[in-house]
Parts: sequence; C-alpha cells; structure tokens
Amino acid sequence: MTRPVFIRGLAAFLPGEPVGNDQMEAVLGQVDGRPSRARRLVLRNNGIEQRYYALDPQTGKPTHNNAQLTAEAVRRLEGLELDRLELLACGTSSPDQLMPSHGVMVHGDLACPPCEVSSSAGVCVAGVTALNYAYMSVALGTADNAVATGSEIASTFMQGKYFSGESADPAALEARPELAFEKDFLRWMLSDGAGAVWLSPEADGPVSLRIDWIEQRSFANELPACMYAGARKRDDGTLQGWREVDSMQELVNDSLFAVKQDVRLLNEHIVEYTVEHMLPLVRARRDLDAGQVDWFLPHYSSRYFRDRLAEGLRRSDFEIPRERWFTNLPWIGNVGSASVYLMLEELVRSGRVRPGQTVLCHVPESGRFSSAFIKLTAVAS
Repeated sequence: MTRPVFIRGLAAFLPGEPVGNDQMEAVLGQVDGRPSRARRLVLRNNGIEQRYYALDPQTGKPTHNNAQLTAEAVRRLEGLELDRLELLACGTSSPDQLMPSHGVMVHGDLACPPCEVSSSAGVCVAGVTALNYAYMSVALGTADNAVATGSEIASTFMQGKYFSGESADPAALEARPELAFEKDFLRWMLSDGAGAVWLSPEADGPVSLRIDWIEQRSFANELPACMYAGARKRDDGTLQGWREVDSMQELVNDSLFAVKQDVRLLNEHIVEYTVEHMLPLVRARRDLDAGQVDWFLPHYSSRYFRDRLAEGLRRSDFEIPRERWFTNLPWIGNVGSASVYLMLEELVRSGRVRPGQTVLCHVPESGRFSSAFIKLTAVAS
C-alpha cells in the first residue's frame, strides 16, 4: 500500500545578478580573442533575455560550485528541519567532479546528520529521476520526508578558454537556424541555478501540490546519442569516451569536454520522440486528458521549439491552449535539470495555482532522447 505524497515546499537559488544578452560574452570570454559570429542569431531564436552565472563578472572566477548552489537551494526550503532530513536525492548533468557523487557532496555542504543519499545523472531528466526516487521513497514509507533537487553549473565549462576556434557561416545560420545548435548555441543557452522540493506524506500551507504520478521513458534503444560531453561521435554514431583517446593533448585540441549536440538528430527527432512517441505510452497507463490540464509547464531549451512542441501536441490529439502554458525561459534561461523545479517554484510563488487545479510538467531530454511527464494536483491543506 502506498500513501499520498505532497510537495510541501519549493525553493530556488540563482547565483549573482542577472546577465543580459549584451553582457554574456564579457563574462564567459571570447574564443580565440574574437567575438562569436553566431551569438546574436542564436539569442534571437532562443528568446532568452537574461540568465544567471556562478561567475564573478570581473574575474571570471567561480562564485559557487554545483554542490554549493544545490545546498543553498535546500537551505531555502522554508520550515524544513535539516536535522530531521531522511532522504536527499540530487540530479544534475554538471557535477563538480567525476567522483564522489554529486549527492554526497551536497550532503557534505549541508553538514546535516546522516541520511540516505541518491545521485541521479543524465541531462534535463536527471532532475525528474531524482524527484521520482524521492517520491517513491515517501510513497512506500521508506522515508517520512525527502528533499529532491535539480541543479546545473554550465557556465564553468562554457567559458571561452575551454574552446578551440570554431566559427559558423552566418548565411547558413540565417537560412537554417538549427545549424547554430552546436557548441556555440549551447554557450549562449545554458545557465546556472538550483531548485529543491521538500516531500512529505502530509500537505501544508494554503496550497500544496500532490504528486499523482511521474512517468519517464528512454528511447536510447532507437536513437544514438544527441547531446554529450567527455566524448566525440564516431562516423557510425557511437561515442568514443575520453578515456579512449590517445593523449591528454587530444582532449584539449578536440574540445572533448565541451558540451556538444548533434543538431540534425535534435531537429529531426526531439518532438517526434519526446512528445509524439511518449504521450501514447503515458496515456495507455494514466488517465490523462488535455482538457483537464490547468497549467502546462514544458521545459523547452529555446523559443525555437515552442511552436514545434505545440504542433507535436496537436498531432498527438493533446492540444493545450497557450494561455495555460507557463515558462520562465526568457528571464531564467535553460537551467537543464533544474528548469522544472524553477518553473514550479515560480508558478506556486506567484499565487496563481488554486486548489483543485491540475499541473502537468513535461521534460524532454536530447542526451539520448528521453522524456518525462509529471502530473500534480493542487490541494488545500
């Protein structure tokens, strides 16, 4: 027998002051001492107006690491007694080190008593799988309270000093903007931040969100890797990991640790798989009706994909009117695994969620094409 699970608190931490589009290159630094030829076009298409970096704008030195960002978000969970925390589940695509795990580093920074810790790796869906582990633990009664987090610190590996000179043809980018969705696209897209949720079997406060279900699927059996780091793609689509290269110099010369994206795969398959292939699987298992969705929180990496997402929903017979959509992409940026946490936190904080309303979150991931949906119901405690 399972018990209900409620999001009892939400918190967000965004480091420093917002960085506008005209400030980005000064903070991240130029590649080979030259301004980016793709930056303005990428920014025009992604619709992001500002974002946050855990970097000192004057020196470029980090102000926080990922564990510190995440711990700060956890500390901001109002009413949470860290001395009583039973489970900490952390998801990220940008841990500070290969080992130890991100979760235990966050626990160490919190310096709270011993608790169960789980770390979830991946890209954007890593935040959802961390939440799912915490949700299942509370539902099954193996933990009476849990905190789940999503966090990213992309800025530290998007700095110009880590890239070799790679420019794009502006005319080609103008004709086909998806061509810019390579390394340079990601430099002007990804940003830093952390979100945290506190889960409990009891509701609390004027409005709490009950987790009805979480569904996540990988389509890695059908498609090769699309977004990757610490590797390069072979001609046959397989990845050659950083341990397989011949020398450390090769790692540097080929920017092997830069985040890369196969733009052809992304453009062709992201909506097809994460929406059109995913929704039938979810609807076969869950009672899900688009007409009952009061708030739709889609994580899309760029405004470029907004209309394509809407079209994918239409083709899936799951249209949701745009007035029910909520995103903070323009003023938060793409914060990967933290984005769904940051959207939920801001929406609830706005006071617009009413008891009885349904919230549906959608998190696609282009790592090797995964998709997740989260259904929540607002309840009065």
